[in-house]
Parts: sequence; structure tokens; C-alpha cells
Amino acid sequence: MSDKPHPFPLGLAMHELSRLMRRKFEAKARQFGFTEGQWRTLWNLDRNQGISQARLADLLEMQPISLVRVLDRLESSGLIERRPDPNDRRAVQLYPTQAAEGMLSQLRGLAEEMHARLIREIPAAEIDQCIATLNRIRQVFEAPTAKTNVG
Repeated sequence: MSDKPHPFPLGLAMHELSRLMRRKFEAKARQFGFTEGQWRTLWNLDRNQGISQARLADLLEMQPISLVRVLDRLESSGLIERRPDPNDRRAVQLYPTQAAEGMLSQLRGLAEEMHARLIREIPAAEIDQCIATLNRIRQVFEAPTAKTNVG
């Protein structure tokens, strides 16, 4: 193991925490028979109803062909529907169906369970401060960058 410090320790810590939380959530979701592709897709569709396949692939950081396979399975299970985009005849908009609500409800329950565990261990004020700090960090990265001379 190297003694050299990581060049972006905050980014590394956030990445590792995010990965750990997703693995924990995935393990619980798997107990209900949900794959990561299914729950991530449904979760994002519920929050972005009417989204295009291309935009959803971007949100999920998936290759479009991989997403199409997940969408095909969800559609054949009656959990999503594809509707023609009224503004683009070549595109479709994606929506969760009423049948997906039960699955989404279970996923929300899992998320609430994870959150309850978190707030049981860490005081609310610390969580609020952490969220505020992460939001400020995101704003810094989302802001246009000033030109600097790197020399």
C-alpha cells in the first residue's frame, strides 16, 4: 500500500461511501428480487416521468444498449410503458406503470430503512451540515470555471 496521499481525498471518500451505500441497498433489493438495473431505472423513472431513453441512459451512466435491455425486461413485466414523444416521432417517453408502484413502495421502504439507520448513528445536525457542505461542493463544480494560467 502506498504512503502517498490521494490527490483528491474528499472525492475518494465520497466515491467510496456512495459505492458502499449502493452495494448495501443492492443487497437488500436483491432479497426482494430486484436487480440493480431494475431498481435504479424505476427509481429514476419515478422521479423523471416522461424522460427519453437517451436522457435516462445519461442519468444512469449506462450505455444506451444496456439500458434498452433493462427497459425491455421492465416493459415485458408490465412495470414501465413507452409512449410516443409528441414532439419527436422517432423518440419515446418512459413512464412507470401502476404495477410498478408496489415495487417502488418496497424500494422507498428500503431507502427509509437505510436512512433510519444513518440518523440513529449520526446526529441530525451533523447530517444537515454534511448535506449543506456537499451541496456547496456541487455548486462549485457546476459553476463555470474561470480561466487560469497553469504553468
